[in-house]
Amino acid sequence: MKDKILNIILLIIITLFVAIQFIPVKTNNPPAMSDFSGPENIEAILQRSCYDCHSNLTHWPWYSQVAPISWIISHDVQEGREYLNLSNWDSLTPKKQAHKIEEIWAEIEKGDMPLKRYLFLHRVARLSAADKEAVKNWAIPTVEEESFH
Repeated sequence: MKDKILNIILLIIITLFVAIQFIPVKTNNPPAMSDFSGPENIEAILQRSCYDCHSNLTHWPWYSQVAPISWIISHDVQEGREYLNLSNWDSLTPKKQAHKIEEIWAEIEKGDMPLKRYLFLHRVARLSAADKEAVKNWAIPTVEEESFH
């Protein structure tokens, strides 16, 4: 009797898993209007650690097509692009760029970016102490310069 119930439960779980695969998820890369332009070392850090969620150059791995993981990834990318899209960087005013630079550093300094769940599968995106120091050295003069204007 227990085996029959377990088999029914397993069949329901498998059926639900297959069924949710048909729920569409947005995994596209719109054309980039412009690209981030800044110091070469900062570009490299941002491309390695930020571009998957904060640009139109997202790399969509195979598991980004498997629900329910696909829902989380798609949500993170959409939210990341809304907050900061480095593919539209040059379309921002210098004042807006300075503000975004300040926000980039604040998120890194707090340890909120890159997301820990992203780092779990993307170890290369981890920011070393040297990476953080480079971003800080780039961001702090920008923030200080902006405060004088």
